Amino acid sequence: MLPDLLTAFTFLDGLALGLLALTWVSVGWIIEHPPKGRASVSVLMQRYRRDWMVEMTTRQPRIFDAAILSSLRQGTTFLTSALMIAVGGVLALAGNADRLDGIVMGLGGGFNIGETAVSHPVIFWQAKLGVVALLLTHAVFKFIWSNRLFGYCSVVMASVPNDISDARVLKRAAQDAEINIRAALNFNRGLRSVYFAFAALTWILGPIVLILAVAITARSVLSREFASTSRGVLLEE
Repeated sequence: MLPDLLTAFTFLDGLALGLLALTWVSVGWIIEHPPKGRASVSVLMQRYRRDWMVEMTTRQPRIFDAAILSSLRQGTTFLTSALMIAVGGVLALAGNADRLDGIVMGLGGGFNIGETAVSHPVIFWQAKLGVVALLLTHAVFKFIWSNRLFGYCSVVMASVPNDISDARVLKRAAQDAEINIRAALNFNRGLRSVYFAFAALTWILGPIVLILAVAITARSVLSREFASTSRGVLLEE
């Protein structure tokens, strides 16, 4: 089975897969550790989250803040549920991967330039779908942990004393902000995994299509973080 898999994959397939992994990791690193003087939207939002928790200390009652946290948790819950279904769908497709061979051959062999359409073993398609399933599974774990952290944030918020003169107020608010930031960090990592999972799905059509999809996905993600209208709004004072 393994020899068949190694024979079915070409050098271009390996190059495309390596590019996918490298780009996925690199994009995340650039967003979380942006160049000096060019903060990403994710980094800019950290300041607003800290300011939010400071403002929360003077709001009585804190129903507004609790409602925001509740909506953030609902978002992570929805995405977790949706992706668990998606993972199941990918695994189900992998169980009937022999059908993909006929479909892709009908499309001209997966758009492999200079190559003729050839049949591939089932494990060839299962390996490609396995990459998609791994990225989606990674996203599920990130969303679950993000949901958990937003829950911690709610508890810490509830522990902030109502008396603004209490010495624990600002310290607890700062702790709450950092937990909130970690929750958002994991949420964003989950989203990026979903984006690149969609890119990985195009590998079914061939390595060239995957390379193009990875480039388009990376450009889209980075532009939203570094060249979007929302970033300009966040920079306004």
